[in-house]
Amino acid sequence: MKKYINKSIFLLSLILVAFVACDDVETIQINPEASTVVSLSQSTLVLTEENAENDVITVSWPTPDFGFDAAPSYNLLIDVAGGNFSAAQIIPNGALNEKVFTGAELNNKLLSLGLTPDEEVEVAFKVHVILSPYQDFMSEAQVLVVTPFSSLLDLSTNLGVVGSATPGGWGNENIPDLPFYTTTTPDVYVAYVTLRDGEIKFRKDNLWTENYGDTGNDGVLDSSGDNIAVNAGTYKITVNMATLEWEMEDYSWGIVGNGTLTGNPSGWDAPDTRLHYNSFNDDWRTVATFVDGEIKFRFNEDWPINYGDNGADGTFDQNGDNIAVSAGHYLVIVNFNTGEYSIEAMDVWGLVGSATENSWDGPNQKFIPDFGINEGYYYIQGAVLSDGEIKVRQNDAWGVNYGDTGNDGEMELNGDNIPVSAGIYNITLNFSVDPPTIEIYQW
Repeated sequence: MKKYINKSIFLLSLILVAFVACDDVETIQINPEASTVVSLSQSTLVLTEENAENDVITVSWPTPDFGFDAAPSYNLLIDVAGGNFSAAQIIPNGALNEKVFTGAELNNKLLSLGLTPDEEVEVAFKVHVILSPYQDFMSEAQVLVVTPFSSLLDLSTNLGVVGSATPGGWGNENIPDLPFYTTTTPDVYVAYVTLRDGEIKFRKDNLWTENYGDTGNDGVLDSSGDNIAVNAGTYKITVNMATLEWEMEDYSWGIVGNGTLTGNPSGWDAPDTRLHYNSFNDDWRTVATFVDGEIKFRFNEDWPINYGDNGADGTFDQNGDNIAVSAGHYLVIVNFNTGEYSIEAMDVWGLVGSATENSWDGPNQKFIPDFGINEGYYYIQGAVLSDGEIKVRQNDAWGVNYGDTGNDGEMELNGDNIPVSAGIYNITLNFSVDPPTIEIYQW
C-alpha cells in the first residue's frame, strides 16, 4: 500500500509541474509596445560606377524591448516609396542590427525593383523582426532619395545596315536594321553581321532620309549611293562617318572541340559554335550544350588565331591548352579586352521540331538570352526552317516544353505544335509575361 501511495504522489507532482510549465509559457507575452526604428546614414545618395565598390550607406536599428530576453532575427526590406512591400527586395541579416551596402550591392537591389538608371527616386527601407514563426512585426518605413546607375554599356548609334542581304530586307517594321556600335575612335562605328547573298546600304534611324551606298565600289561611301553587293557570310563592317571610308572583312569567333555538338565527329573542325557580340558589356557570348571533352576559342573557324587556357585559371592564352568541359548546358562569356572567359551552367531554351535540322530528337537550336535590360527575353536570329512544325523546350528534353494552342502567339506548357513554312526566321520568346509569348518573323 505504501508503494502505491508513493507512486500516486509522484504522478501528482509531475502533473502539477506540467501545469506550472504550461502556465509559464502562456504568461510569456511580447511587449505590446515593442518596436524598432530604421536609421539611414544618408538621406540622399547618387550611385555611380566610381563608388560601386565602396561602402555607401549603413542601415541600422536598435534591438526592440520585448519585455524579456530574446534572440530575434532580422530581414531588411527595400521597396519603392509608397509600395506595399509585397514585391520588396529582401536581405536576410541574421541577428545583426545593421547592414552596410556597397554601391554595387545596393544598385543591384534597386535595378531588381525595376528602377530606371540615372533617374532620382524615393525608396523605402523596413526591418522585419522575427522572434518565432508565430511572433514577428514590421518597423515603420524610412525613405532614401537615391539615383541608381546602369552597369551596362551604351554603345548604340542611329546607324544601321539595311538591304536584301539582311534579315529585315529593304524595310521590315518587325525586324530593325542591323546595328552599328561606337568604338574608342570618334566617328568610327562597327557592325558585326551575318548576311545572305544580296545587297546592302547604310542608313540612319531605320529611315531613308539619310542613307549611304558606294557608287563605284571604291571603299568610300556616297550619300544615296549605289547598293553594295555582298556574298553570304559573317562580317565586321567598319565605317568612318567623318571621312566616309568603309571596309568589310570576314569576322567570327567560335568554340571548337570534341566537347561541342557541332563540327565533324572529332569535333575539332568547322562548323564552330558561334559566339555573338554583346554590346552591353563589349564581350562575346553564346549558349552552348557540351559533352564531356575539351574546347578552344578560335577566329574565323581556322587555327592561326586560337585560344586555350594554360593553367585553367579563367584567362585564355594564344595557342594555349585545351579547356576541359563537362556535359551540360552553359552560358559562355569571352572578353577579348581583358583576356578572361567564363563557362556558367544554366537552363537553356531550344527550338525543336520536324522543321528544324535535327527534327524532334535534337540537339535543339539554342535561344540566346537578352544580355541587356530585357530580362526574360530570348532570341534566335536566322533560324533556317523547312516546311513542318516546331516547339520550344528546355535543356534538350521534354520535361518542360511549350507549344502554341490556337496559334495566337501565346505559348502553353505542352501546347500544340507550331506550323511553319520553309524559310529563314527571327524568333523571339518573352518569358517575362504570363503566359509567355513567341514572335516569329520571316526574313
